[in-house]
Amino acid sequence: MTPLNEADTRAKLIDPKIKLSGWGESQIEREHFFRKGVTLTPGRIYLIGRETRRGQPKKVDYLLRYKGLPIAVLEAKEETKSPDAGIEQAKDYATFLDIPFAYSSNGHHFIEFDFITHRNRKSEQFPHPESLWLRWKKAIPRIESIPLAADGQEPFGPERDPLLHPYCPPERCGNLTPHYFQEIAIRRTIERITVGQKRVLLAMATGTGKTFVAFQIAWKLIRSGWLTHLHSEKPGRILFLTDRIVLRDQAYNKFSAFADGTSDPRYIIEEDPPKLTRDIYFGIYQSLWSEDAKGKRTYEKFPPDFFDLIIIDECHRSGFGTWREILDHFYVAIHLGMTATPKQDENIDTYMYLCAEEPEIAIDPEDPNKGDWHPPAYQYSFGQGIEDGFLATYRVHRVRTTVDAKGLHLKDAIEEGAEVIVPPEVSVKEIYYTPEFEREITLPDRTETIVKHLTGLLKKFDPMSKTMVFCVDMDHARLVARLLQNEFSYLGSDSYAVPIISEEGERGREWLEAFADSDKRFPVVATTAELLSTGVDVPSCKNIVFIKTLSSPLLFKQIIGRGSRVDPATGKLWFRIIDYTGASRLFDTWDHPPRPPAESPQGHQTATIQGSVRNAEDQGLIVGASVFVRTGPNIVLGPFYTDSNGQFVIKGLPEGRLDLTVQATGFRSRSLKVDTVADETTFLEIELYEAKRAKSKIYVRGIEVTIADEVIFLIESTGEQLNLEEYKSFTRNQVLRVSPTVRDLRKIWIDPQRRKDFLDRLRSSSIHPELIAEVMGRTEADAFDLLAHLTFGSPIRSRSERAVAFRNREQTFIERQGEEARRVILELLEKYRVVGVEEISDARIFSIQPFRDLGGAIGISQKFGGIDKLQSSMKEMQERLYPEEAA
Repeated sequence: MTPLNEADTRAKLIDPKIKLSGWGESQIEREHFFRKGVTLTPGRIYLIGRETRRGQPKKVDYLLRYKGLPIAVLEAKEETKSPDAGIEQAKDYATFLDIPFAYSSNGHHFIEFDFITHRNRKSEQFPHPESLWLRWKKAIPRIESIPLAADGQEPFGPERDPLLHPYCPPERCGNLTPHYFQEIAIRRTIERITVGQKRVLLAMATGTGKTFVAFQIAWKLIRSGWLTHLHSEKPGRILFLTDRIVLRDQAYNKFSAFADGTSDPRYIIEEDPPKLTRDIYFGIYQSLWSEDAKGKRTYEKFPPDFFDLIIIDECHRSGFGTWREILDHFYVAIHLGMTATPKQDENIDTYMYLCAEEPEIAIDPEDPNKGDWHPPAYQYSFGQGIEDGFLATYRVHRVRTTVDAKGLHLKDAIEEGAEVIVPPEVSVKEIYYTPEFEREITLPDRTETIVKHLTGLLKKFDPMSKTMVFCVDMDHARLVARLLQNEFSYLGSDSYAVPIISEEGERGREWLEAFADSDKRFPVVATTAELLSTGVDVPSCKNIVFIKTLSSPLLFKQIIGRGSRVDPATGKLWFRIIDYTGASRLFDTWDHPPRPPAESPQGHQTATIQGSVRNAEDQGLIVGASVFVRTGPNIVLGPFYTDSNGQFVIKGLPEGRLDLTVQATGFRSRSLKVDTVADETTFLEIELYEAKRAKSKIYVRGIEVTIADEVIFLIESTGEQLNLEEYKSFTRNQVLRVSPTVRDLRKIWIDPQRRKDFLDRLRSSSIHPELIAEVMGRTEADAFDLLAHLTFGSPIRSRSERAVAFRNREQTFIERQGEEARRVILELLEKYRVVGVEEISDARIFSIQPFRDLGGAIGISQKFGGIDKLQSSMKEMQERLYPEEAA
């Protein structure tokens, strides 16, 4: 009997056994079901020139669900293989999906790995759904103190458990179903809530659907009756809290599935007094903080135990400063924070507040000396979103003007005849640099040069691509919009470029709505200071432009997140970062694949830092300032608060150079390096400047400003930015590592497998022959010749030249083939001329025209006398395309 291949093994052996154990093949058939060939990710988007291609998606042979909850994966292997042949692959997928059971099978036996017990076992039958659930359920701690409901139901009975309650039906929530990482975030949050955890944090990159995740969490908690079960005297209530009207309204709309034809439990907190008869509230801090005529704030009109769950959107930015009193008032509620950024100096207090109940784990399990931390309930980084293909990839275009490269010497500008206006209250500095441009000194010549250059780029790329331009302040945003509008007036629109600097006012709202709508042509360009930096969904945005200087990694991540969404409506799969101020230097490990953390300071923990914090302007002591000390990667101590005398003391520190960060409400935060010595105290006097902008700026007009340099290549593995010459040098060095001579390069190139491995290695280092061909203006050139030219100085030949040379030189080889085989060789030669050698090395070439008409792979192999002779002839043809004497 002929052994079954993998597909038949699944259909004839594995499927029947799984069904026999009580699993259905669809959710319609049974509530415990499996699906085959499940695609987990769409595949990373690779950008080559201006073209994109998808990498291989992640797929699992079987994904099994218990009442909709992913519980196990199974990898199938053909009948003749060992049943454990796929167990490592299955374990990788189970880890990826954060589920407890992994299986491998050849149809006769099942090999199980249980992540709860960390044990393997072998069986002839697949486990029943209930047995798997009971094993997992025992590992999930639950609140033991919750009494039976009035109807006598158990707190975690099948109708009450929010983990098992179905997601919102897709037809009620925009035809959306959670992606794998969203399911992990939802499950981990609900697990924590149902064990009694009161503070939870989700750190998920912009564009990954945090609001949709929050909605599904709310749906499960409310529709399962879990929140109501907590107290029988009132329904479960939720508050969605943010700091921007546009974010509040987006969330309100996202929760629309809770409304039906007869009632709507949603309520936006705007009026005073607020209604206390709804279940799902949406508010901004500013509205809750507002006072009535008697001085009572809106949030105080809600009882402290009114809400069961508060969802804090963009919590790193707004929940733990001015508005902390609002959260403290509702201390009884569960606080679920959502942030798009990893742990940084700027948001340490957010992580400390919301992650305090998380278990402490090692930063690096392989090295306990690197310390411990309390991680969020779930993290999904920008880099991981790009790797999976859920987020758009990007290209950085770095540009510097001459004045940004050298700084502005005010004395030189005056001597050269520039118009200089200095307000009487402003102290003049000798030299000004990029961070001070448009903040302390206005340079219209620089702005005009940048706008002219940006105009050229937009015309070159696509003048109708939605573009966000981030400017220094409102005045700067208005100026840039006006200049760009003039540059593109020929398009016939009065609103090609508009300043969106406030969400108040009818015109601002209209512009914002039209800009965010992929179907609306205008406005194309929106200039802003910070309004568009967070939360505003513009999936079609193709260009993110920095004309403002940034020092905050958090703000940088929020801004580039405006371009990270994939937009099926417009076919957008990538976006461009056009950086005039060096903001792209703020890329870090959150945006790239993680690297091992550096060593933390070693030695005795006996050093002390003592100091005071003062107002830099009046020398007044600042009470309640927060002080943090970074002693190593992800190891941050604090906050330590200044006392009534503005003093602080931090003991038990390692010896070495440490990072100190000081923050206070109403002041600019300050970071500094501090050298500590074992058994000694380091004394500091720290001054903070009030967070206010100078009322007047120096004005300079009449200086010559040109473009100094441009960088257009990003090496993704390192984040390094290169100009064209640097990129050529980088390519040369990478090629030389593998092939020291042009003969070595040819030996690699004529072997299809070695060539494929070589090109994969280059592409993993961000070297794409197609991109090199485009920027060198030689798209017709053979990739081998481009690499040989850059590395060894060999002449560049086009594919057409090689094809003609092959026909003239290799008549003996061609005539040696039979008549029908000759036609195949010549058709392959034509395909090579058009698309290159990689395409004709792929056996799938025979599934397209004209080869399909010639019999496809089977028919063509017969023309050559069998598959082995076909493969031999194709290999020989490739060798003869690159003769050694002409290489």
